Amino acid sequence: MYPFLHIGRYIQPTYGLMILTAIVAAVFLLDRAFKREHLTADAVQMVTFAAVSGMVGSKIWYLVLDSHGYFRTMGWSALWQNSGFSWFGALVFGVGALVLQGWRAKIGGLRTLDLAAPAVAVGQALGRVGCFLSGDGCYGIPIKPVHIFGHTFNPWGMSFPHGTVPVFVPVYPTPLYETTIYLAIGAWLWWRLGKPHATGAIMGRYLILAGSSRFLIEFIRRNPKIIWGLSNQQLSCAAAVAVGIVLVWRASRRPALSPRKAPAPAAKPA
Repeated sequence: MYPFLHIGRYIQPTYGLMILTAIVAAVFLLDRAFKREHLTADAVQMVTFAAVSGMVGSKIWYLVLDSHGYFRTMGWSALWQNSGFSWFGALVFGVGALVLQGWRAKIGGLRTLDLAAPAVAVGQALGRVGCFLSGDGCYGIPIKPVHIFGHTFNPWGMSFPHGTVPVFVPVYPTPLYETTIYLAIGAWLWWRLGKPHATGAIMGRYLILAGSSRFLIEFIRRNPKIIWGLSNQQLSCAAAVAVGIVLVWRASRRPALSPRKAPAPAAKPA
């Protein structure tokens, strides 16, 4: 892993670099979605505001739950650490920012979320690359042999001795798992966005897929369990999946609408 890039005297944290890359990618995808729907909304402003809101919400949500005791140990300096973020906090605050801007742009909050869902998934994937490069503690539990039907498997793992949160034994590289999953989700949602769908269906599918995958990955992550053998993040993911199911169910009761097609060119006068 490479927590920092040294360019002469300049030191660039790789986590911040990948967050910037994620924002740029999300802007591109949302702008393409707007153009496909012939909308003139400002994708740069929307994504930037949603990204900042999501990062603030992610940190606030994590420190409110404070399952690792970071705030009790470090005090207010915990707000500025590269580690200690909540997927659900970023989702809630980021979604709120998108809904508000979609309403102001007269697109509609839920429709804006549909258009932004693929960009959100791809942005998350690139953000997880930043987690992996910086070694910020978002990795999994130590690797142990897995015994299934009389066979023993030794899962692949890696250590992060030079990470911002170092670990010296092989662990599950969960950021790589999430990167792969979120890229696949983003690609599939982009394909579905171009097909007939009712408002809310795309965002609902995103919540179900992203929430379910993170729920399962949490079983091999380091987050402590708080109730029923589940972590805070898993409870949050279960809530996100429930909301997604409701959105998909409501969308199934509405007529599916085709994406807007470009207007036909005006006929030239004879």
